[in-house]
Amino acid sequence: MKPLFLPLCLLASSGHAALCDSGQRQSPINISAESIAAQKLPPMAVDYQAATLKLANDGHTLRVRFDKSGQLVLGKERFTLQQFHFHTPGGDQIKGEAFPFSAHILHKSASGQLLAIVVPFRVGAENPLLARLWPLIPAKVDGDHVLPRVQVTAKDLLPDDRGYYRYSGSLSAAPCTEGVTWLVMKQALTLSTAQLTTWHTHFKDNMRGVNPLHGREVFESQ
Repeated sequence: MKPLFLPLCLLASSGHAALCDSGQRQSPINISAESIAAQKLPPMAVDYQAATLKLANDGHTLRVRFDKSGQLVLGKERFTLQQFHFHTPGGDQIKGEAFPFSAHILHKSASGQLLAIVVPFRVGAENPLLARLWPLIPAKVDGDHVLPRVQVTAKDLLPDDRGYYRYSGSLSAAPCTEGVTWLVMKQALTLSTAQLTTWHTHFKDNMRGVNPLHGREVFESQ
């Protein structure tokens, strides 16, 4: 598997794998009411710390990386924060609602399990964190830019309501490797029309369409 510092959707994105077409556990999906199964899920506990901003324009998205600056805990499961990045359109849908934008917050467990938190966005009020980041988007694809005087925390990308849906999916572009855990936040954040327009001046759409569930169940936290 490629290094995690590349966005899950962009690993080997220049190629194509048969699994993208034939896989039975592909991402993103539409989380329909019929697909949600009853199962008790642990609350989401995050310990994201502020860290020096390290960001890059990788040609597809804005990527913000972290070095040992946070943990996600789900019951007995523990994951280390790796990075976050952004998508248009949003990818995962909730009960048929498609979102224009999303953030993916990526994690990895000690055993190598990949987990992505999906934060959907609707168009509305300006988002404070995006307002800080957008002026700093590098103009060129030239690796990481470290800004020692600027600190950010991935906690600012999480909604107040930490309810989530959980399902087993895949990398969202070739090679579409399956076995990735996805947590889709139930509460959406907002970004302004101007922020979405600014994003599109830097990046083209970078998310594939929804995929069939093929009998998969989606679990919902309370």
